[in-house]
Amino acid sequence: MAKLGLDYPTGWGRSYSARVVRNLIHVTFIVPYTKYISTLDVQGLENIVGSGPFVFVANHTTNLDTPLVLAALPARIRQRLVVAAAMDNFFMDAKKAFRTVLMFNAIPIDRHKVNRRSAQQTLELVQDRWNLLIYPEGGRTPDGNLHEFKGGAAYVAQRSKATVIPTYIHGAGLLQGPKWAKAPKYVNAPNEHRHHVTITFGTALHCGEDENIRRFSARIEEAVIELGRLVSGDADYGVRPPSGY
Repeated sequence: MAKLGLDYPTGWGRSYSARVVRNLIHVTFIVPYTKYISTLDVQGLENIVGSGPFVFVANHTTNLDTPLVLAALPARIRQRLVVAAAMDNFFMDAKKAFRTVLMFNAIPIDRHKVNRRSAQQTLELVQDRWNLLIYPEGGRTPDGNLHEFKGGAAYVAQRSKATVIPTYIHGAGLLQGPKWAKAPKYVNAPNEHRHHVTITFGTALHCGEDENIRRFSARIEEAVIELGRLVSGDADYGVRPPSGY
């Protein structure tokens, strides 16, 4: 029986043959189709400078977020990108896990608790100069607002000295929302098969020499919030009620 969850093997997804097949899938289907259904607008590519590795830290609204980001990224970045995917959503069924690894070069992440094994695997891949796409909220937003970031992205970037690219995805929740989103405002909206989406890459961030992981994580979160407010025009984006309310 195939191992599942955190034990699902993903190394084959980074083999030469898997990379060739994945690139073919991206170039012939995922990228053109995603650009068609989303009328995608990409901003801030000038902020992705240098050879990396890069850690793309994004808000998460819909299961279409990953294809959208793939379509927005330059090929040189996309072809060497690993996606941190929820273990309990994508790696508990062998067929689904296989498709997720083949199409997105995904690795399983335990989003409900700190897991040193998954954190170490992610760190080693970034140290091996793989780029990383991660959603630090731990899942799709349940209400459309940005939720508190977990510290995994900051930990990996701090330990690997990778460049963090704050990333804001706007409008994706309304793209086939009843099928792919979680927040009622999208699930209960009309099922739009085409919708305008904007992906904005913010100014690159690095962890300061005397900056701890918690502070760095907060700084990354604030950068995504600022992008969200700028692009959406919503001054309350990222504002959450005080703890206990």
